[in-house]
Amino acid sequence: MSDVLTVRDLHVEFATDDNRLIKAVNGISFELKRGQTLGIVGESGSGKSVTSLAMMGLIPTPGKVTGGQIKFWAADGQAVDLLQLSSAQMQKYRGDRLAMVFQEPMSALNPVFTIGFQLTEAIRLHQNVSQAEARRQATARLQEVKLLPSDEELQQKYFATVKQPNASSREIQTWVNQQKLAILDRYPHELSGGQLQRVTIAMAISCNPAILIADEPTTALDVTVQATIMDLLRELRDRRQMSMMFITHDLGLVAEIADAIAVMYKGKIVEYGAVEQIFSQPQHPYTKGLLACRPALDSRPQKLLTVADFMTVRETPTGELEIESKQPHYPALIPSEATHQRVEQLQQQPPLLEVKNLQVGFPIRGSFGRAKRYFMAVNNVEFQVYPGETLGLVGESGCGKTTLGRTILRLIQPMGGKIFFAGKDVTTLKGEQLQRLRREMQIVFQNPYSSLDPRMKIGDAVMEPMWIHGTSKTTRQRRERAAEFLAKVGIEPKLMNRYPHEFSGGQRQRICIARALALYPEVKFIICDESVSSLDVSVQAQVLNLLKELQQELKLTYIFISHDLSVVKFMSDRILVMNQGQLVEQGSAETIYSQPQQEYTRKLIASIPTGSPERIHQRQQHISAIGEQ
Repeated sequence: MSDVLTVRDLHVEFATDDNRLIKAVNGISFELKRGQTLGIVGESGSGKSVTSLAMMGLIPTPGKVTGGQIKFWAADGQAVDLLQLSSAQMQKYRGDRLAMVFQEPMSALNPVFTIGFQLTEAIRLHQNVSQAEARRQATARLQEVKLLPSDEELQQKYFATVKQPNASSREIQTWVNQQKLAILDRYPHELSGGQLQRVTIAMAISCNPAILIADEPTTALDVTVQATIMDLLRELRDRRQMSMMFITHDLGLVAEIADAIAVMYKGKIVEYGAVEQIFSQPQHPYTKGLLACRPALDSRPQKLLTVADFMTVRETPTGELEIESKQPHYPALIPSEATHQRVEQLQQQPPLLEVKNLQVGFPIRGSFGRAKRYFMAVNNVEFQVYPGETLGLVGESGCGKTTLGRTILRLIQPMGGKIFFAGKDVTTLKGEQLQRLRREMQIVFQNPYSSLDPRMKIGDAVMEPMWIHGTSKTTRQRRERAAEFLAKVGIEPKLMNRYPHEFSGGQRQRICIARALALYPEVKFIICDESVSSLDVSVQAQVLNLLKELQQELKLTYIFISHDLSVVKFMSDRILVMNQGQLVEQGSAETIYSQPQQEYTRKLIASIPTGSPERIHQRQQHISAIGEQ
């Protein structure tokens, strides 16, 4: 296989306000073959996204490329160093020969323009075609990414819905064209996350690029939507014979698509090789740590290993990092019998929380502002949660799990049903009684970046619940308690006067957990709403271990909400599976995984990226096929 891209000794630096230089990419080299998928793996801050931005000529100020080569090889064997091109020259390559799919589709698309305008703009920028031809190509690309049905499927839909069997072919084609063009007039907010990601992929492939860079394209998506996007990327790569760079923090996910893997840490490639080699015989302790920190589906350890269990990092006086490998202490596995016994013991207690026939609906406005009907986000849901238990709630986006969690806390008003907490009917409480109840019930939200007020110091954020509920008499007492809980979640108390933007995502989520615990010992029950879904797998492991330790130490009860069944299985005693506002399956965590009864549950399990030997073998077959071509 010939190279389509070679990177040699690439350096990218960022200048700070105090005139220091941060080496975001520090002398990396790799090759990308024609038709190959190269996975670039690492945690946030490893330099993987900066590497892709350097290839596209999109390094933001105050960053700059300070050395190296990025050579793009055309099909005729001619090479050009992308770093030597002017902005105007680079514009001819960017979007045409090299295209990129970004992590967050809502921020990659302009909310004030229709998707049709943005697609046709990308096409006409690189092709000398009319507006009508650009719109035709736009709909063809949306069909290719399966956001639009094919013409044949639309014709079948015509006969099924319009029901005019004697219609002429011209009438049918006119109707089909109307259906295809209608989606071009939609705005980004009118599409789901998975649909928006398909739009960005359609935009990226609109000019038939030789290289597609996918930068964390599934991080914000459910596991089922993630699986469909991965299938789509594989199909497009094979059909178009594109090369691909797939950037992620999840080694299990990259095994689903990559032929070779480059593992990055602190701006350097620490391990590089074929996917089978990386998974079967990892050499670097950082790679071993990334492989170990994802929750396993076939076992239940007492805690998850993290990267820190595999290596010690020290900084030399010159600023270089010294990595020393160490032997991890593998945690004991919990037998399935012990898990079942624990569930039985928990259920012998009176329930702490009991939900009966709960209904939550949102009005769908009709003419003149009247509510014609309701969309039932939660429909006749019943379950119990026992003291000291972790109840997992799993399902895709839109299934109603977050609405259910917020309704339990009375952040959303139910339409019907009852919620009993410690024997009190939550649905009837108002005013001071409801506020007093919230001392005992707290929530950790999904996004740590939007959960904290950027203008409030983290110490004040943790003290705020104490001020609201008056649980500590003096400011000194509040600061002492805030310092105690920050230390408990692994944040040094001396950092209390810093602002949220000075912390990483994992540290912010720890601060949110400390805030939820601020009213202890009154707080007994915490809802964790997708509280680790936006974190790197290594940071995710640390936060999951922390939640388990706090539960044992403080005798807490959790409802753990997630779309990722592997994470829920590790955390939970029992699991509820939710779909379209209803509970479709419930049981012990072990039973739900080993003996799922519903097809929906089996689909969730099948969508979890595992990095299994079967997946890796499929990748090896793909490499062999490319070599033969």
